[in-house]
Amino acid sequence: MGFPGTWMTESESVVYRVVPKCACSTIGQIIYYSDHGKFFDGDIHDAKDGMHKWAFDDSQSLIEETVKTHSSYAFTCVRNPYTRILSSFFDKICGIQRNGKRYRGNLVPLLIQKYGIEVGGDDGKDDFDQIKSFRRFLLFARDTIRWRKPMDPDIHWSAMSGHVSTFIANGGQYDRIIWTEKFNDGMQQVLDAIETPKKVDLAKIPRFNESEGHGPKRAHPVEDYFDDLSMHLIYEIYKRDFDLFKYDFQDPSNKMPIGEIDLDEVHAKLGG
Repeated sequence: MGFPGTWMTESESVVYRVVPKCACSTIGQIIYYSDHGKFFDGDIHDAKDGMHKWAFDDSQSLIEETVKTHSSYAFTCVRNPYTRILSSFFDKICGIQRNGKRYRGNLVPLLIQKYGIEVGGDDGKDDFDQIKSFRRFLLFARDTIRWRKPMDPDIHWSAMSGHVSTFIANGGQYDRIIWTEKFNDGMQQVLDAIETPKKVDLAKIPRFNESEGHGPKRAHPVEDYFDDLSMHLIYEIYKRDFDLFKYDFQDPSNKMPIGEIDLDEVHAKLGG
């Protein structure tokens, strides 16, 4: 299995486990900058050099040795499950991707046909009932996660604990898990703990939100999208995420964490 979704700086200063929809574009650019003193020109997910990624055959043995010997600081980043799945819906389902096409080709037509979802027309710009469509998307997401039908779950809405766990289950250990909602605080703690070839001034780092502008803007407050049934589905899918990463299931309008992440608990519960 190895360490899918794991990136490491060329200087081996830090190891990062990517969790989709959790500030991964910004984090990738920060750690790239920390080695090179400049940002990658383009979406960091497209970078083929300048950092080690598990997806590159040449990087795998180096990442594996570093992670298993815990010779570099390792971290990941998580996000409130309510805002994360909403973001996935607007970006991946309603939005046009950076290649100018719909995400995953036939996925959106399938959702329109089988679940009655609307996505704002061909370009995602038309008005549509966002709340109704999102709740139908939620049924689809639950079906993919619970029964792997009509397809396997997508990385952008599968549970964060699943992404985080592969790193632990294969012999990795996190030094810190940061929250997207307290990004600057968490990222500063990571930077303070490592030696980087180039100094990073977080206050001057732009946000690299690669999904921004792909899809329609969210027209309502977060809590309006979640009725009693939606919250039940969310809890069914993301119970471990709420529990381990200390988010408030009871109140969709509260995106902030409500406790401290216990790394020992995370390693114990996700390592088995």
